[in-house]
Amino acid sequence: MRKGLEHLILALDVERPDEGKELLSSLRGGLKYVKIGYQLYARGGAPFLREAREMGLSIFLDLKLHDIPNTVSQAVEALAEHGLWALTLHCAGGRRMLEEARRARDKCGSDMSLLGVTVLTSFDEASWEEVAPGCPLPEALGRRATLCKEAGMDGLVCSPLDLAAVRSSAPGLFTVVPGVRPRSADDDQARVATPREAIASGADYIVVGRPILGAPDRGEAVERMALEIEEGLECRKI
Repeated sequence: MRKGLEHLILALDVERPDEGKELLSSLRGGLKYVKIGYQLYARGGAPFLREAREMGLSIFLDLKLHDIPNTVSQAVEALAEHGLWALTLHCAGGRRMLEEARRARDKCGSDMSLLGVTVLTSFDEASWEEVAPGCPLPEALGRRATLCKEAGMDGLVCSPLDLAAVRSSAPGLFTVVPGVRPRSADDDQARVATPREAIASGADYIVVGRPILGAPDRGEAVERMALEIEEGLECRKI
């Protein structure tokens, strides 16, 4: 497997499990990581997770758990049974929620990574001010990243434009970066970067969906992303 693919996570944002299985089968051998979100998990559940794992894929389940500590702890314990590579929790749930999630994971003896979601990439400064008046977005990012490190999370999910602030606030945690798009893309993400820019800025993994799913040749799109990632890795050495 080429080096770039070790840093690429496909966002499998499709409507139906059969569509997801067909797509993953067509890319078999060309992917290592796949992200499964609300819609596909709601329709495919544990059986779909098992089928994806049987294809040799590492599963990133993006549910952004955010509830009272006991509820999240129970959810983590149940989800740890599925052999996931990573699971997301929303930092807004607070310190105790994050700590209880870590304890539940450790109690199971699971090696599943727990990732804290800092601020959704759909937020810009104006929309953030509506939900957190008086708290600048950069300050919230730094505080949430620090909280995740102190609570024992393994990694962070953040915008590519927030990488520098997050990495300085939580050194040692790996970073998963959505909002990665070709420069011509136009969608609902507010804080974005190209694959090369994100990797060069220090992202450990990038999450890409629509630029691959909507491509005429998805295999070629994956290869193109891998090439851009490798270019970004080379930029780190300069």
